[in-house]
Amino acid sequence: MTGRWRLWVRRAAAVGALALTTTSVGAAPPQAARVPGPAPTLTPIKHLVVIFQENNSFDHYFGTYPQATNPPGEPPFVARPGTPSVNGLTEALLTANPNLANPQRLDRADEVVCDQNHDYDPEQRAWDGGLLDRFVQETSGSATGGVTGADCTTPLPDHLNDQATNKLVMDYYDGNTVTALWNYAQHFTLLDNSFGTTFGPSTPGAINLVSGDTFHALAPPGSTAISVTAGVTTSADIRAGTLIGDPDPAFDDCSGSGTAYFTNTNIGDLLNARGITWGWFQGGFTPTGQDPSGKAICGSSHVNIGGASETDYSPHHEPFQYYASTANPHHLPPSSVAMIGHTDQANHQYDLRSFYAALATGHLPAVTFLKAARYQDGHPGNSSPLDEQHFLVTVLNALQASPEWAATAVIIAYDDSDGWYDHVSGPIVNQSSDLPEDRCGTTAPGQPDDRCGYGPRLPLLVISPFAKANYVDHQLTDQTSILRFIEDNWGLGRIGGLSFDRLAGSLGDAFAFGGPANPRLFLDPASGEPLH
Repeated sequence: MTGRWRLWVRRAAAVGALALTTTSVGAAPPQAARVPGPAPTLTPIKHLVVIFQENNSFDHYFGTYPQATNPPGEPPFVARPGTPSVNGLTEALLTANPNLANPQRLDRADEVVCDQNHDYDPEQRAWDGGLLDRFVQETSGSATGGVTGADCTTPLPDHLNDQATNKLVMDYYDGNTVTALWNYAQHFTLLDNSFGTTFGPSTPGAINLVSGDTFHALAPPGSTAISVTAGVTTSADIRAGTLIGDPDPAFDDCSGSGTAYFTNTNIGDLLNARGITWGWFQGGFTPTGQDPSGKAICGSSHVNIGGASETDYSPHHEPFQYYASTANPHHLPPSSVAMIGHTDQANHQYDLRSFYAALATGHLPAVTFLKAARYQDGHPGNSSPLDEQHFLVTVLNALQASPEWAATAVIIAYDDSDGWYDHVSGPIVNQSSDLPEDRCGTTAPGQPDDRCGYGPRLPLLVISPFAKANYVDHQLTDQTSILRFIEDNWGLGRIGGLSFDRLAGSLGDAFAFGGPANPRLFLDPASGEPLH
């Protein structure tokens, strides 16, 4: 380790009042005192599990809910009597859309599709000041390039040719493909007025989930993360101190050369201060080896439903690795199953296998964040709705079969929209004059640029014995509403500062405490249909 790197690590720890005080980013933090029994909570919920998936807008998954096409050979979906409507795709939007193409239904055979453009600036241009009429020109993957995974210039293997003609960005799935999600909505609560806290890709969404603040972003010595001035509309990672791109976390052996870190507070810091158990569990976090310098190598992979081999671990999807206080740079395992959720050498960062071990032995933390391996995270280009369904159903079946389920709530949320079309514009609660066209208003005095929000509308579901059944929650929420629920339920106080938690709407309308428990729902991971 160079002297410059030691100085940077000391500076990061001092500025953020963080837990690591040695010169080595791999040093284990001190062990925290064990908490005797569940921590007191505001609600009967003793375990919150947040499943944080990838890159889908609300209309892309729920635009025609609860009406499915039900073609032969696909899992049928018929809505329960009394199913409430959502703010979805109307006949006018389907046949006379203000964009350059009308939305079309994607079939179950069309689930391996390309990634769209979901950078901070193009998403704002597609939003077009609330007109929502420039998705084909601005966020279509084949129009803008920079695509990962499936080739956007190759037509889909069916009657649609939208992938080759820039129109795929407008299209949507229904309950014959995202069958499990529609069935969860039938039995629990779906929110149709929930938004990304800001515009932009995966990492800003992940940072908003855990801190509500994408400002305070810094690039360590030697990082190739790009820093540009306001007004430049090309892709960038850090702009004037605000994270708008997808650099890897600085405190992670498996990161590439373009990295960033934060010195502000995250929800893990608040939970640690109160001695409340918690953890982030991500597919592929366990190293497959070490390089000659001793750094961890994250080399595990799986084959997705399209036959492509995908590396499991994505560093820029792991938000707590951006903070020295909550990072596990060398991907060390927990010292024991009993210590999962407590502070030891793993520092609350784990592989998904540790989640299943903790669940099976009665050590589920109070607050749990789950991140699928890349082939199951729902991200177009490396995953698909059917790959994602396997992950979601497997996790939820296991949770519902556990003794902890009676006091558990699960939130399924998404990091960003992938640029997919959605017809609803959220309120701009934070203006930012970061584009020449000034679509997002004027930055308030003393506030940083490049935090325009709310961003695109995203799916959000609440699944719990306490969730309202077959209910659509229309209350205004965003990604930091999850953060605020954790703060309130465990009495943590606010992160404060520039965090959007101060503006977040409540998730309370999704719950009905005091009534009979909402029954369990076990689904088939392949079809998404209820098991009988």
